[in-house]
Amino acid sequence: MFEKLSEEKKTEILETGISEFAENGVDRANINVIAKKAGISVGVLYKYYADKESFFLACLKRSLDVLNSVLLEQIKSSDKPLVRTEKIIRAVQKTSREHGNYIRMYNEITAGSSKKYAQVLAEKIESLSASVYTKYIADAKENGDIRGDIDPRMFAFFFDNLLMMMQFSYSCEYYRERFKVFCGEANVNDDEFVVSQLAKFLESAFTFRSSDIKHGEK
Repeated sequence: MFEKLSEEKKTEILETGISEFAENGVDRANINVIAKKAGISVGVLYKYYADKESFFLACLKRSLDVLNSVLLEQIKSSDKPLVRTEKIIRAVQKTSREHGNYIRMYNEITAGSSKKYAQVLAEKIESLSASVYTKYIADAKENGDIRGDIDPRMFAFFFDNLLMMMQFSYSCEYYRERFKVFCGEANVNDDEFVVSQLAKFLESAFTFRSSDIKHGEK
């Protein structure tokens, strides 16, 4: 009879795994270390997960569920595109700080250490964002809220690239230092300034005229 884990303990184990994978990547992460840090035996962990790969995928699902829930909450609002985008930017700032390990694990995966999983992981990680952003942009285009000469899928790709780099800039050491080099340390730590400047950068893509949006208005 093996030890039955509570839901809270399962979550703790997954969070421990996420931290280890974020630090060391999939190949270098050690299941023995993860089990020890989580306060369980390796045997108990393998009762719930067949091998390291299945445990890694469970950790990935955990992180995606949390991050995607934030994305969906912001994207479903009825606000004009740039107002919704400002809310998404704020959510990216918040989740990147609160769940830095999730973003660092994502960065570790994209860095090439998990290339054998590339096709599967790209589908798992990116499919929801791709479909949600593409629909969001296509709807805005159809409603006449943004310029009509864009391709929604390409626009979604470029938009997500900006948000991805922003996530890395708040969570990953190299990208944070890069953020400081480009923007200055004072600006990096000023969330409101970052939001306003990125909103202005996106303004020409989302709106027809600068008067269509008043930055900072709620």
